[in-house]
Amino acid sequence: MTARIIDGKQVAADIRAELKAEVAKLKAKGIVPGLGVILVGDDPASVSYVTGKERTCAELGIYSDHHHLPEGTSQDELMRLVARMNADPRINGILVQLPLPRHMNESEVLFAIDPEKDVDGFHPVSVGKMVVGEKAFLSCTPHGVLHLLIRSGVKIEGSHVVIVGRSNIVGKPLANMLIQKNPTGNATVTVCHTRTKDLAYHTRQADILVAAAGRPNTITADMVKDGAVVIDVGVNRVEDASRKQGYRLVGDVDFEAVKEKASLITPVPGGVGPMTITMLMYNTVLSAKRTAGIAAD
Repeated sequence: MTARIIDGKQVAADIRAELKAEVAKLKAKGIVPGLGVILVGDDPASVSYVTGKERTCAELGIYSDHHHLPEGTSQDELMRLVARMNADPRINGILVQLPLPRHMNESEVLFAIDPEKDVDGFHPVSVGKMVVGEKAFLSCTPHGVLHLLIRSGVKIEGSHVVIVGRSNIVGKPLANMLIQKNPTGNATVTVCHTRTKDLAYHTRQADILVAAAGRPNTITADMVKDGAVVIDVGVNRVEDASRKQGYRLVGDVDFEAVKEKASLITPVPGGVGPMTITMLMYNTVLSAKRTAGIAAD
């Protein structure tokens, strides 16, 4: 058996096409979704990511208010900018790009964002609502995983999902999304981490295996049940002298070996990655609709 590849680029493109049409309809009613983006410093990965967000906003017709602040910006200055965006009616969603410089308190900044504009889904109010099953902005990467599964025809209800990784960004929120009593949940979820004994025992039980450990080759072929669906969230740089940049990107899964056992698998790059920005735009449009009193859920 060779797994069918879940093409995250294509799924993301499909969702963006739907969002572009939705934004056009909103604009016809005088509603322009707006995203405020704050980047502090010049971390290359963050700059690249924010540039992608700016490009996607332009592609979809979303208003973008981008602030690139110097590395030495004070915490107070950043907090004042967040406060201004909270009060700005043109802004439906606020994104503070992480990581922030070491002299800043990330939690304090993220918690200062108005929960009604928390399109990253990191605010405690958003997380709390998600856990109890209330309407909330869902964290973008795990929400993207959910859409990949749904749009690939994967049966979630009744499945045993094993998630390797317990981060606040992926593992914890994804587990909570999948156990919800709703049509896109009802799964049995096991969360594994660095203190899990006999990791392979647990991963071999998975109908759906999600690797979000942040380490190359965490999941090898002997750890995967025949016919499992494998979602690789990891993005790791490994040295590769044959590449111009001196490295290549790999996931947390031994892709070449595991694809011979899985039924479906996401590649890296081109799997989960393209979904993250797409779901940020999804949340921004959703926020604009909620603000306008348009049924949006």
